[in-house]
Amino acid sequence: MTKFPIRRLAGPAAIAVLLAGGLTAPALAQDKAAILLPGSANDQSWNALGYAILKSLEPHGFKTAYSENDADEGEALRDYAAQGYGIVMGHSGRFVSAMEQVAPDFPKTQFIAVSGNEGKAPNVMSIDWNNAQFGCQLGALAAAMSKTHKVAGVYGLQGVPNITAQAGGFRICAAKAGAAVTILYIKDMEDAAEAKEAALSLIGQGADVITGKLNAAETGLVQAAKEKHVYVTGRGFDQTKIAPDLVLTNIVEDWPGMFGSTADQVKAGKLFGSFVQYGYDTAPVTGAALQYAEGKPFNPVVPAAVVKALDDMAAGFKSGALKIAPTDADARSGS
Repeated sequence: MTKFPIRRLAGPAAIAVLLAGGLTAPALAQDKAAILLPGSANDQSWNALGYAILKSLEPHGFKTAYSENDADEGEALRDYAAQGYGIVMGHSGRFVSAMEQVAPDFPKTQFIAVSGNEGKAPNVMSIDWNNAQFGCQLGALAAAMSKTHKVAGVYGLQGVPNITAQAGGFRICAAKAGAAVTILYIKDMEDAAEAKEAALSLIGQGADVITGKLNAAETGLVQAAKEKHVYVTGRGFDQTKIAPDLVLTNIVEDWPGMFGSTADQVKAGKLFGSFVQYGYDTAPVTGAALQYAEGKPFNPVVPAAVVKALDDMAAGFKSGALKIAPTDADARSGS
């Protein structure tokens, strides 16, 4: 893997590139992919995910490169495209505007915003999973498992479309199942202490099932649930390990599946100029899955009848019989 575009290399690094064949004809455009990260690839959180997405394209035949904290995003996008990278990604929706400016000059390059929500024909796209569908399932699960009939969610980045989708989906479906719902937003998606404090506050108000969509801060929700012995949902098996008796399930995201499917199509000559959202209705690649542990969707404490209801909900989303479109009002802070 190349960490930076060739223009950024100097001294021994540049010599190494030349000795490795840098003076020969470049690889075909469709065989190279790059990503711009807004932070460090070693942050063990959001940017590490972006790096992992990039690495997942290597088994699909792509040489990969990445850069971090680019001061001029447009220049960095242009640089990769000019070097023949067939796929140029930006790790968040914030890159869409720059992509739309650069893309007309590189009509054969596929520009992709990770977790964005818009695109522009013919070659700027965003990819995400259907937060509304999975948020709805978490809402139904939380309502079914609550004894107080009070459930709550802790989120960050209020107003960001995928946050609105998941938080709103959670509220709609939990309320439909008879639970009172409270949502809180915190300032920092990475601050586990802040998330724990918010969760403890909600538990103090009677909530006995907690959910959320955070990055590193998600751990704080699980820690609060463990301390107060209430149910919680997470975002990975590492959170199940913290409180195996209390984590009901996790939304485990399948970014390699989403990007692998797209990358294969780009290699075959197809370009996308839209927002592509994976969910139950795009099976076999659904973008995410509810997983308590490997091969186990739910904690054994979840009754079979509840599991069946959640499976029926997934089937409804898959067939198109069930649809959900959360609004800002659905995702509002408070009750």
